[in-house]
Amino acid sequence: MADDQRLNEQMEQLLNHPALRMQRSVIAMLWFNLLRGLAFGLGSVLGATILVYATVQILAQIEFIPILGDWAIQLIEQIEMKR
Repeated sequence: MADDQRLNEQMEQLLNHPALRMQRSVIAMLWFNLLRGLAFGLGSVLGATILVYATVQILAQIEFIPILGDWAIQLIEQIEMKR
């Protein structure tokens, strides 16, 4: 009997967990997924921006390689013109 009672208590705790309570409401689940998608999109854009900036800065230092140096200089000039 004690095992059944403990199992019932554990099931009650599981069913009252915030993640499962949120799934009972469609509006709460939609709101959570919207916020999660916005955070993912913002993180992706910021990460890509930082990665491109770092790549361009590294390529700008490689001016002694003729093809890459010229390409990097043109890329930096185009980026600065658009600012």
